[in-house]
Amino acid sequence: PSKTATMPLSLRQVLLSLLFLIFLGPSEAKRKQSPKVLNNTKPALLQLSDYLLTHYKKSVRPVRDWRKPTTVSIDVMIYAILSVDEKNQVLTTYIWYRQYWIDEFLKWNPEDFDNITQLSIPTDYIWVPDILINEFVDVGKSPNIPYVYVRHQGEVQNYKPIQVVTACSLDIYNFPFDVQNCSLTFTSWLHTIRDINITLWRLPEKVKLDKSVFMNQGEWELLYVLTQFHEFSVESSDSYAEMKFYVVIRRRPLFYTVNLLLPSIFLMVMDIVGFYLPPDSGERVSFKITLLLGYSVFLIIVSDTLPATAIGTPLIGVYFVVCMALLVISLTETIFIVRLVHRQELQPPVPAWLRHLVLERAAVLLCLQDQPHHSPSALQRSTVSSYSTENDTCSATINHCSRLGGHQDLEKTTEERSNPSPLSQENSSVVHGLLQELATIKHFLEKQDERRDIARDWLRVGSVLDVLLFRIYLLAVLAYSITLGTLWSIWQYA
Repeated sequence: PSKTATMPLSLRQVLLSLLFLIFLGPSEAKRKQSPKVLNNTKPALLQLSDYLLTHYKKSVRPVRDWRKPTTVSIDVMIYAILSVDEKNQVLTTYIWYRQYWIDEFLKWNPEDFDNITQLSIPTDYIWVPDILINEFVDVGKSPNIPYVYVRHQGEVQNYKPIQVVTACSLDIYNFPFDVQNCSLTFTSWLHTIRDINITLWRLPEKVKLDKSVFMNQGEWELLYVLTQFHEFSVESSDSYAEMKFYVVIRRRPLFYTVNLLLPSIFLMVMDIVGFYLPPDSGERVSFKITLLLGYSVFLIIVSDTLPATAIGTPLIGVYFVVCMALLVISLTETIFIVRLVHRQELQPPVPAWLRHLVLERAAVLLCLQDQPHHSPSALQRSTVSSYSTENDTCSATINHCSRLGGHQDLEKTTEERSNPSPLSQENSSVVHGLLQELATIKHFLEKQDERRDIARDWLRVGSVLDVLLFRIYLLAVLAYSITLGTLWSIWQYA
């Protein structure tokens, strides 16, 4: 009887268990399929965060099939150009960097969590790609952004501003009209392209012309940002993916034009104007020496403004050196001309070859043939001829008086031979002394005329040479200025 009593009891328990499974089984299965917690007092964000991060492993790349690479889309927006260090070849920029990738372990159904479609979670709790900039040379003062956005499809968006201190090959030859092209290369430091691939977030055309956030009030102007994908390998190893952003910037030259070029141009113009001072005066030499000293002080002042590198010199530095050389050449030419026309009466006569070369050939070449080059002017010739006529008249008078005196002396000789008087002897000696004095004066006047003619010849030679050298100097300055102006204009509007 005991056995028959126990068997219905066990059968009864089995039936109750089956009924329990029939009624509670679908609800339990539904509870297992849905991550929704029955405790409605807990906020939906905390429920979603616990659901996503409870069993999450950030040390493993978030893919279910390890053969599938994680594609990271990146984007760069230039915010400001902070500094350009030409000496150390370093560019400091401030950029807005954006990247997103698909994390297959961070997906959920928004309907199960109060229609939440995105969630911000700490960056330290999830897997983040190790994408760096190859040109980094220093850690900038970038703010720390500890959160990322995660969408329900598993898309992780990481936005952060970065102060980028990168190495860049800066070409300062065209300073201050230079254009610099610096690259920012984003690549994974460890993972190959089989693990992490890099693509561009936006279209290249939109990235190129995007200046919406750029601060356009500094020394540098952003022209455009070019992009290029490249796949490379190191020593025949696995390939790596990299995305290059070429930041093309141009310097604003107004400040340097006003403070460097214009003062130099003004000093060169004053040097050209100095040629209009008389060449036979010493004021031209002192004026050009003052200009040379002023230009030297100007170069000392602006030396700190010019960029300096160990491998090259900007063209404006060459421009300043050539201007200094032109000032020295101008001073040398002035010293030569002043020496040529100074104290001409002490110089020998102008050689025939020099007279022919300068007063005939050079004067015709410079269109100066309307000036008297070969002989003194009409006034000078009349003055000289009058002086000669007067001297000849005096000589003739003296000779006539001498002859008259000689005849009278001859007539009186027979009379006074018997009784000579002391008065006639004294008169004869006085007349002889006067004749000697007149001859000396005549010789002196002839020498003065000769020296005056020599001085005029040297003055004309100096004047013609001064005009010739001035025009050559002016042509050199104009050719040099036009060449530099053309080059700088081409570089500025290229």
